[in-house]
Amino acid sequence: MRSDNQRSGDKMQTGNARPGDEVLTAASYESPVGLLTLVASQKGLRAILWPNDNDERGRVKLGPTEVGSSPILNQTVRELDEYFAGTRQAFDVPLDPIGTEFQREVWLALANVPYGQTSSYGHQAQALGRPKSVRAVASANGKNPISIILPCHRIIGADGSLTGFAGGLEGKAWLLSHEGQSLPL
Repeated sequence: MRSDNQRSGDKMQTGNARPGDEVLTAASYESPVGLLTLVASQKGLRAILWPNDNDERGRVKLGPTEVGSSPILNQTVRELDEYFAGTRQAFDVPLDPIGTEFQREVWLALANVPYGQTSSYGHQAQALGRPKSVRAVASANGKNPISIILPCHRIIGADGSLTGFAGGLEGKAWLLSHEGQSLPL
């Protein structure tokens, strides 16, 4: 049985475009977890950036961006509004993340973790058929450019603890709580 979240992965573009190949469009989005920057190519959503993301940190590599509007950004805003209002559990916006083949495979697998549930890096590595690649899976998750929509916040430590997240552990805890997860005190 397919979960609704698999639809996010179905929209992922897997081309080999590189940052700098095109000018991207960016817009700010005020969310309950803070100010986010949405970045889109003509093909799909390229990134959701948190306030602490910057070029020096290197988590997400982009090319030139221009502030503006696009159909992809408009759809992203609509879907995020619905998610934060509690009326959307899966996303349909086309995605266009840039990364290695392995990173894209890991990011796509995130779409298989259902809304309101969590998984671990070990389970994710197992699901990918790479049980010895737990650290590589964790590293790829740390570079996920489209958090929330490709829900890396649903990946927690094997012991149930909250682990790293681009939006900080407080943001991760908020998102999990929003999805109905009980968190350890």
